[in-house]
Amino acid sequence: MNTKISIAGVEFKNPVTTASGTYGSGMEYGQFVDLNRLGAVTTKGVANVPWSGNPTPRVAETYGGMLNAIGLQNPGVDVLIKRDIPFLKQYDTKIIVNVCGKTVEDYIEVVEKLSDAPIDLLEINISCPNVKEGGIAFGQDPKMACEITREIKRYAKQPVVMKLSPNVTDIALMAKSVQEGGADAISLINTLTGMKIDIYRRKFLLSNKTGGMSGPAVKPVALRMVYQAAHAVQIPVIGMGGISTAEDAVEFLMAGATMVAVGTANFINPTATIDVIEGIEKFMEENKVEDIHELIGCVQ
Repeated sequence: MNTKISIAGVEFKNPVTTASGTYGSGMEYGQFVDLNRLGAVTTKGVANVPWSGNPTPRVAETYGGMLNAIGLQNPGVDVLIKRDIPFLKQYDTKIIVNVCGKTVEDYIEVVEKLSDAPIDLLEINISCPNVKEGGIAFGQDPKMACEITREIKRYAKQPVVMKLSPNVTDIALMAKSVQEGGADAISLINTLTGMKIDIYRRKFLLSNKTGGMSGPAVKPVALRMVYQAAHAVQIPVIGMGGISTAEDAVEFLMAGATMVAVGTANFINPTATIDVIEGIEKFMEENKVEDIHELIGCVQ
């Protein structure tokens, strides 16, 4: 039974990784989970300098999921290179580093610093607000998304995965735009924008007012967008958004995702990734699927 998949020439033992921002760099989960079992670990977003993130409260529970307005708090790329990558290199798993920034120059600085690092893929978070363009997210304007992809590809030594925002009118157009810019793969979805109000205090629950919604409630939207994106481009897709079980993961694979990422589920079940991996293997065995590629994109 073959569960190996390949993205931009990088081979993964199975198609399961972690969603950025839900797993740190694996250190916290390493005591509960055998990281050697994962296809890859995708790190929390890292910037050129440390970011303190948004003021609290910045997490709220919702029906079937959660809202977060962490604000991409991170210790900066230098700490990642010195501390986190050596930790992950102890394990037999691939390393995907998620990169964030406020300007094109910010992204490029991180990408350049990672050029000699022993990592496998770069995942570029273009849901960040572009401070030079009045705060619009890089991933909400097709032209801007294409341009930042092209710029990053000029400097990147590792294959580039562009992470798409679902907060757009036409996800297929965004997927085509980053492919045109030279992306090696795409990942989606990032969180949907949501809000929650405390009716007794008459205040927003999050100090930021809005936050990113994730968890099982977003899965039908994510699945639809992954299907549309996968059928719009010729590059691999990493699908995510509300994946909690192996059945969820198989749906994404059938919709056209080559790989899947487990995110919010990790907060309620630290072994969620392993459960998904083992569940996919069991599904393949029970349904006499010899090769994972028989499932990928089988639903047209």
